[in-house]
Amino acid sequence: MSKQCEFCGKKPQTGNYVSHSNIKTKRVFNPNLQNVRHQFANGEVRTVSVCTRCLRSGVVTKPVVRKAD
Repeated sequence: MSKQCEFCGKKPQTGNYVSHSNIKTKRVFNPNLQNVRHQFANGEVRTVSVCTRCLRSGVVTKPVVRKAD
């Protein structure tokens, strides 16, 4: 499983830690990915890795949960 959003393509970015003495060392900014169930247009339900921005903006449509009688 890659660290990439399946809808917007957001993936890890690199940058620097900067200490008080201004020494720079490499670091990685990982996206905030969540595994959620998504219902596609053809009715298929699958677990996808999605960033929280796509979840919040409504790109992901969650399937309807049916209650057991």
